[in-house]
Amino acid sequence: MQKIEIKAEQFFELLKLKDTPMWEIFSQMIDGNEKEIIFLDNEDKILFNYILPSNQEKLEEDRKEFSKQFSDKLANLN
Repeated sequence: MQKIEIKAEQFFELLKLKDTPMWEIFSQMIDGNEKEIIFLDNEDKILFNYILPSNQEKLEEDRKEFSKQFSDKLANLN
């Protein structure tokens, strides 16, 4: 499985500047093979990772699950 390391802070800053959803970038990376995306902090420590699926259908499932979990966490903060 191919591993891709991404500096998290710069990645999310770029998404904000370009007004582009993370899922759109992930969609463009799909080529039929799974990839491990490793998000690093500024000291190259692993913050989290994500297994990019090999197809758009699984990516859409992941997006929906992420949105649900994110909404649940936000609701618990209030």
